[in-house]
Amino acid sequence: MAKRLVPSLNRILVEKIIPPSKTSVGILLPENTTKLNSGKVVAVGPKTKGSLKEGETVLLHEYGGTQVKLGEKEYHLYQEDEILGTLHDD
Repeated sequence: MAKRLVPSLNRILVEKIIPPSKTSVGILLPENTTKLNSGKVVAVGPKTKGSLKEGETVLLHEYGGTQVKLGEKEYHLYQEDEILGTLHDD
């Protein structure tokens, strides 16, 4: 049975995006080129201001959030004001 976490109050459940350490043809990328700390919003709490929606990509602090493990996946819970911004493709 799969569990689904619904964040309480103004919390946001985020799955961090781990950038690839090498290209599709096997070229290793330097660590500093893969350093963007971002994640995908999985769920939002009922008391959020509505500016974040499930599926959005957000910019996160390097440290922070509460680590949560559900099954084999690892997530992080952040308060809404800990999210630095949203990332959009231009």
